[in-house]
Amino acid sequence: MLQNEEIIRFEEEGFLVFERLLSQEKLEHYLAIFDELVAKGNALSEPIPHFSLELDTQGQPLGGMLHKVQGVCVVEPRLLELAREPAVVDRVAALAGPDLDVFGTKFFPKLAGGTSTHWHQDNYYFGTTSDQVLSCGIYLQDADLDNGCLQVVPGSHRTGTIAEHQHTPSMHGSWTQVETSQAVALPMPAGSVALFSANLLHGTADNEGQRTRYSTAWHYVPADLDLERFPRGGYEDRHIAREESE
Repeated sequence: MLQNEEIIRFEEEGFLVFERLLSQEKLEHYLAIFDELVAKGNALSEPIPHFSLELDTQGQPLGGMLHKVQGVCVVEPRLLELAREPAVVDRVAALAGPDLDVFGTKFFPKLAGGTSTHWHQDNYYFGTTSDQVLSCGIYLQDADLDNGCLQVVPGSHRTGTIAEHQHTPSMHGSWTQVETSQAVALPMPAGSVALFSANLLHGTADNEGQRTRYSTAWHYVPADLDLERFPRGGYEDRHIAREESE
């Protein structure tokens, strides 16, 4: 499914982008499901399990403004179809092998004024530096600088180390310092998919525009990879993504 030059580029730069990988029909199907989740989240005055709200400057949740749905494939099993989309998983398999799991499934609506985790490495949260963890962002709506598209530092995965991260109470997640002159913005049209190493430094800016930017974020691993915090069969949000027999 991947050309040899794409595999080499992934090894060197740590990411690949596939524009408009999902058809318009599939986009409309999944967007309708995500709209349901946003309506539920925006109806909340306080966070509930799986649903977090945006924070004010004191770190208090802002009622009526959904930030993230964590474990979105647990909350809404219909979205496992998206995590198992052959056009996506076949490309992952070319990098990570045929027998795959997906874990840590998240949905970011990125509403107008919404935030996301700034510069970080996903493996920081997983307690590993394994290069077998592949992160995946699926963009259901156009993403650009105005509404906070993905940004990466090409090649930063190759150190094999995790940078020191810190946490600010008024922000979700933890973040690290990055020399932004090394960063590259990756605007993408709706239906696009980004695959990148979980060791790659990446982040997004806040949504300064008025357009939403629905996206998912989750992670593919070989089924036999032992992740202590996310064991196969012992972690609710780890699912079979593709079996070797397929």
